[in-house]
Amino acid sequence: MKFTLSWLKDHLETDASLEDICARLTMIGLEVEDVDDKAAFKPFVIAKVVSAEQHPNADKLRVLMVDTGAGAPIQVVCGAPNARAGLIGAFAAPGTYVPGIDVTLAVGTIRGVESRGMMCSEKELQISEDHNGIIDLPADAPVGTSYAAYAGLDDPMIEINLTPNRPDCTSVYGIARDLAASGLGTLKARKAPAFKVEGDTPTKLTLDLGEDRHLCPGFSLRLVRGVKNGPSPKWMQQRLLAIGLRPINALVDITNYMTFDQGRPMHVFDAAKVEGNLTVRRAKDGETVLALDQREYKLGPNNVVIADEKAIESIGGVMGGEHSGCDENTTDVLIESALWDPMNIAKTGRTLGIITDARYRFERGVDPEYMVPGLERTTELVLELCGGTAAKAEVVGYAGHEPKIVDFPVSEVKRLTGLEVSSEESVSILKKLGFGVEGSGDRFKVSVPSWRPDVDGKADLVEEVMRIHGVDNIVAAPLPSHGTVNGKILTTLQIRTRLAKRALASRGMLEAVTWSFISEEQAKLFGGGAPALKLANPIASDMSDMRPSLLPGLLTAAQRNADKGFGDVAIFEVSGTYEGDTADAQRRVAGGIRRGTASLNGAGRLWSNAAKGGGKPVDVFDAKADAIAVLEACGVPMGNVQFEPGGPAWYHPGRSGTIKLGPKIILGTFGEFHPKTLEALDVSGALCGFEIYVDAMPEPKKKATRTKPALDLSPFQAVKRDFAFVVDKAVEAGAILRAASGADRKLVTGVSVFDVFEGSSLGEGKKSIAIEVTIQPVERTLTDEDFEALTAKIVANVTKTTGGVLRA
Repeated sequence: MKFTLSWLKDHLETDASLEDICARLTMIGLEVEDVDDKAAFKPFVIAKVVSAEQHPNADKLRVLMVDTGAGAPIQVVCGAPNARAGLIGAFAAPGTYVPGIDVTLAVGTIRGVESRGMMCSEKELQISEDHNGIIDLPADAPVGTSYAAYAGLDDPMIEINLTPNRPDCTSVYGIARDLAASGLGTLKARKAPAFKVEGDTPTKLTLDLGEDRHLCPGFSLRLVRGVKNGPSPKWMQQRLLAIGLRPINALVDITNYMTFDQGRPMHVFDAAKVEGNLTVRRAKDGETVLALDQREYKLGPNNVVIADEKAIESIGGVMGGEHSGCDENTTDVLIESALWDPMNIAKTGRTLGIITDARYRFERGVDPEYMVPGLERTTELVLELCGGTAAKAEVVGYAGHEPKIVDFPVSEVKRLTGLEVSSEESVSILKKLGFGVEGSGDRFKVSVPSWRPDVDGKADLVEEVMRIHGVDNIVAAPLPSHGTVNGKILTTLQIRTRLAKRALASRGMLEAVTWSFISEEQAKLFGGGAPALKLANPIASDMSDMRPSLLPGLLTAAQRNADKGFGDVAIFEVSGTYEGDTADAQRRVAGGIRRGTASLNGAGRLWSNAAKGGGKPVDVFDAKADAIAVLEACGVPMGNVQFEPGGPAWYHPGRSGTIKLGPKIILGTFGEFHPKTLEALDVSGALCGFEIYVDAMPEPKKKATRTKPALDLSPFQAVKRDFAFVVDKAVEAGAILRAASGADRKLVTGVSVFDVFEGSSLGEGKKSIAIEVTIQPVERTLTDEDFEALTAKIVANVTKTTGGVLRA
C-alpha cells in the first residue's frame, strides 16, 4: 500500500515529521517497507530562457542561454520545439540524475556546441508521459527556486507492507485513523457530500442470484447526466503517479482515487453503451467478456457478473468490461458501488488470473456501511471535476450491517502479552479505533466496527490494545530455567522427528519439502479423497485435497528430477499427513523413496559399485532397510517388531510389507510400487519407498536421560553356530529367527539368515533356510554339554513354532 505524505495529511491533522510517522506506522503493525523522500528532485530549479539561437550545425536544435538565478546564464543545447526566449521551465545542471530517462547528466558537446545542462520535459521528471516539449511555466514562476517545491514533486512517498488481515488499512483514510488512535495527530472527519439531485436513475438493477444472495449483499447505482470527460486535475494525477498508477481520464482516475483514498473500489459505466437494465447474476458456462485490460475471459457459473439485456458488462468486483468503458465521448455515466462475497472474488480472480486493486480489497473485505457514502463521495467528485447533474441513487439488496459483539475480559491483555494496561486505557484505545465498548469493571462487551472484518474474538482485541499501547513496552525477559541439567525441553514427537531426519540423511537421502495438498485423483489413489479433506479455496485445480500420504509428492518430485536427467534419486520427508479434518486425525510420518540405482552403497554403474552390490535397481529390501533405520533411530525395541508380507494397494502385492508392534499397532509400510500406481502418477523407473508413522510409536518407559549406561562387556569369547531347517514354503524366515532367539535370550545374542535354498531334493512345497546363531557366554566358558543342550533347545523351539526339521 503506497501513499504520499500530503495525501495522508488530507485526513490526519499532525505536525509529526516523516521519520516519526514512519516509526509509528511500524510500531502499530503497519510495517514501513520503503520511503522515497523525493531527494532526487531537489537539484531541479526553475530557470528562464534568456535567448534562443538556431544551432549552427543542426536544423532542429537551438542554443539556449538559461538564467538559473545563480549568476551568469548557462549555455544549453535543446531540441524541444517549444524552446524559445522568455520561456520559464525546469533546469538540470551537470551531475544531476534525471529519473524519467535514467541518465546522470554531464557536460557534453552536441554537434560541435557545448551544452552544460538540460531543460526538462514532464516525462523526464515523471510528471506525465508528455515528451513533446519542455516544461512551460507561468510568467510569475519564481526563477532560481526549487522546481520540486513549486510543482509539488517533493511530496514523500511511503509504502507499507500490509498484512492480509488489515483490509481497513487498504485506504489512506484507514491508515490515518490508526495513526490518530495511536496519538499521532487528529483524524479529520469525512465531509458529508452535498449536491443537488434531479430525477430518478432510469436504469434499474436486479439481483438474480437465487439462494446465493451472499454473493452480492448490496448494490447501489446512480446516473449522472451531462458530464465532460477529460484529463483529471494535476493534483490527482500526481498522487496516482506517485503510487504507480497511470492517469487515464477524469472518470477513471476518480474511481482509482477512491479505491486508495477510501478503500472503496468503484466503477463507472458509459450509460449510452448499456442496453436496458442491469442484472447481477452468475455467468453462463462459456460466456465471454472483453475486459478493460483488452483480454477476453471465458467465464462460468462460479463467476458473478453484471450484465445488461444483451451481454456481460463487468466481472463483478474484479474488472469492468471494455464495451461500457468511459472515454472522451462519454456524456452520461452510471456510477456503481457494490458489495461482493470475499471468497468468491478470490476464487474468480485466481481462476481467471486477474490481479486488480479492486480484487485486492474485495477479497479481504471492504466496509459495507461505506457502500452508499462511497457512492455519494464519488458522485461529488464527478460533479466537481466533470460537471453534470446527478439523479437519485438506486440501492438494492443491502440489509444493513449487524456488528459482532465480543466478550472482552481486560485481564486477557496481561495473560497474553505480559503488558500491564489499565482498563481505562484499554477502553480508550478501542474507542479511538472505532470499537463500541459497554460495561464496567474488568469485563466489557465490545461491538466491532463494520470496517474490521478481521476481528472475531478477545485475542484480536488484545492485539489491538497491544499494538496501540506499544509493542516496545513489552519488557524482554529470559526464558524460565527448568532447574535440572537433564530437563526435557522438546516433546517426544519433536525429538523423534529430528532423529528420523538425521537417520535418513545419514543414509545418503536428501530432505524434500512437498505440498501438503494434492489432486483429488492422487488423494484417492493413496486412500484419501474424503469430502472433509477438500480445500474450500485451493490455490490450483491440482491441489484440491489434503494429502493422505507423503508418497505422491515424493514420487512426482523424483520424476521431475528424472525428467531433467537426474534419475538416481533418494529423497525423504518428515511431515504431516491427514486422515480427517480434526487435530487427532493429523499424523506425523517419515517417508522416503529411492529411484534408479540410488541404494545405500551409492548410485551409478561404476565397477566398484557392482562389487559392493550397488549399480542394481533399488528394490523392496532397500525400502525395508530405510524403514528399519528410522525405527532404530527413534528407539523402538526392534526385538518386538514384526514384519508381515503385503501392504496398502499402492504397493506391489508381492514386494511389500507392513511393520507392526503387536497385533494392533501399525508402525509403517514399505515396498516397491504397483505398476498401476506409477502409471496413474505418470511416473516411471525402478522405485521403492516407505512410510513410518512416528506418532504411532509408544512412549519410552524410562525417563529421558543423556547419561549412557555403564559398558558391560563379557570377558568370554562369542561362538557362532549354523543351522539349516527344512520348512514349508509358506513359513516366514522371521518366524525361524524369533524361535531361535527365544530359545535362550540370555545366551543367544544374534540370529541372522545367510542362505535360502529350494530344490526337488527337499520335497514338494519345501525350502531350506540357513541361519547363523551368535552365542555369547556371560558367566563362564560353555562346555560341549552346554552347547549340545542349547543346540537341542534351539532346534526344538524352531520345530515347535514352524514345523521345521534340521536339514540332513
